[in-house]
Amino acid sequence: QVQLEESGGGLVQAGGSLTLSCGASGRTLGNYAMAWFRQAPGLEREVVAAISRDGAGTNYPDSVKGRFTISRDDAKSTVYLQMNVLKPEDTAVYYCAAKESLYGTFRSRDYDYWGQGTQVTVSS
Repeated sequence: QVQLEESGGGLVQAGGSLTLSCGASGRTLGNYAMAWFRQAPGLEREVVAAISRDGAGTNYPDSVKGRFTISRDDAKSTVYLQMNVLKPEDTAVYYCAAKESLYGTFRSRDYDYWGQGTQVTVSS
């Protein structure tokens, strides 16, 4: 069992940057592959980044590739999402998720634990 809590969301102008943090408590974070998902009003939840349990592999959809970076610091029990060159279409609630597996995936139903989300709003 692990508990997740996101922080770092806010309002930013297009072209700006934000860093989101996901703090974990309970079971050691190193037992989980991790991912960030987002959901905008009226749209389905979609993955924006995934990282393997050991941090050796990361994956991103084309919509954010080259702009977003996921990283993990298991000693601090924290996963990060660095977001650069933000666009209005990045506006959404961003969620941290954990999966009892070595490899991260792009399917939300594969993940076992979720945070409550943090709002990111990008103005034009």
